[in-house]
Amino acid sequence: MPLVRPAAVMGSHGCCSVKDADITSETSMSMFGSDATCTTQSSSGELEYELDSQSQDMVGYDSDKMKLKLQELEKVLLDDNAANDDSQSMEIEGGLSDTTCYALHHDSTMESSCSDSVPSIISTPRELSFTTPKSLLFECAAAIQNGYCHEASQMIDVLRQRVSIQGEPSDRIAAYMVEALVARMATSGRGIYKALKCKSPPSSDRLSAMQVLFEACPCFRFGFMAANGAILETCRYETRVHIIDFDINQGSQYYTLLQTLAETPGERPHVRLTGVDDPESVQRSVGGLNIIGERLMQHAKDLQLSFEFHAVAAETALVSPSMLGCQPGEALVVNFAFQLHHLPDESVSTTNLRDQLLRMVKSLRPKLVTLVEQDVNTNTSPFLLRFAEAYNYYSAVFASLDATLGRDNQDRINVEKHCLARDIINVVACEGEERIERYEVAGKWKARMSMAGFNPRPISGNVYGEIQKLIKQYSDRYKVKQETGTLHFGWEDKMLILSSAWT
Repeated sequence: MPLVRPAAVMGSHGCCSVKDADITSETSMSMFGSDATCTTQSSSGELEYELDSQSQDMVGYDSDKMKLKLQELEKVLLDDNAANDDSQSMEIEGGLSDTTCYALHHDSTMESSCSDSVPSIISTPRELSFTTPKSLLFECAAAIQNGYCHEASQMIDVLRQRVSIQGEPSDRIAAYMVEALVARMATSGRGIYKALKCKSPPSSDRLSAMQVLFEACPCFRFGFMAANGAILETCRYETRVHIIDFDINQGSQYYTLLQTLAETPGERPHVRLTGVDDPESVQRSVGGLNIIGERLMQHAKDLQLSFEFHAVAAETALVSPSMLGCQPGEALVVNFAFQLHHLPDESVSTTNLRDQLLRMVKSLRPKLVTLVEQDVNTNTSPFLLRFAEAYNYYSAVFASLDATLGRDNQDRINVEKHCLARDIINVVACEGEERIERYEVAGKWKARMSMAGFNPRPISGNVYGEIQKLIKQYSDRYKVKQETGTLHFGWEDKMLILSSAWT
């Protein structure tokens, strides 16, 4: 007979005692104890990592031990039989104390009850092998949330034998989700999130994992295209345009914008681009903010465009109007592409940096503000609902990547390992201020923008029509729809990305 358990009650961060959990191990806890950057792909398929000695805010480990821990995770993810090999499992020597786990589980803030949405029965070991990976994942999440770590560890052992990051999309998402659950049990999510640097290109001639994602997945790519279309239409008759981007990434969006501007008949405006990024990135030799600016200026020169670039080395939350160099007589555009969700809102802190930044931008009196974001709620949903949201969302993303990059494409593998896995672990394993990836749905963004004083500016029919034509060239399973002026991009019936404009 299965073990009958009470229905799950949500806490902010369920945790387990090491006496009951075989998998809460030193490796799980300290695997990413200091900051590391994924830099190269070896011929064997295992990742090589370069430690970032400048970040010392994590628990300290020497570089050899750090690399070993990273390689252990890599083996767990890559090896279908890793669960049967003690040398490759995420076993612990020490782990969390009973007292620590009890405090984390029982003193957490109770967010809501979800008795109707989680299993109330935890399977016996014999029954686990007959449960689908998806069902087992959700049962495991419920067990962890309620502190049933012995049962959760049994489920994780079974899942690790049945799913792989090299299989079908459903296998791959399950493989990453189960490691995120391990990280949640061991409270190691923050370290893993900091270790995976998906924005940094591994070399000067290779794209970062995030760039590949933005280029290869039409939903992300057309989100940028919609923003660019709104920018170009708004500034069509301007002589001077100033664009402020609060997360310029590798500048991919602006190569396309400048190319389109150069092909537009008539007078072209002088464009000044202000790119904001954290101070460390400015001096980075590969893909740093200054390097991005130099490349964009050369690109504009080749296109015979009048262009200048201004780098602002500052954390987004610390940017002030005086740092942005706004000048009279220029049309000001502010671009928020996959950035605002990183700022904590009122659910995290009374400071509410998310709305604070929007109000600051409104004070600049921009002619246009563009917003591109993931269309899913991982911000305020309690753990089990958030787990389900993340599973459904990333299942669609993984399936969509197969349509453009293919099952064995190394770029797809890198995107999922370095970029999507990083987000999944943060969404599933982290709580409070440590949870950075706090996405919101279109309705919530509309409310935020309106409260900050902005009015919606519908994406034009011309932009919408052009995107409709282009997206069909990829697959008829990619979808685009327009609702109240906002464009939504998705895979089949799951919307993934939204793009909107505001004045």
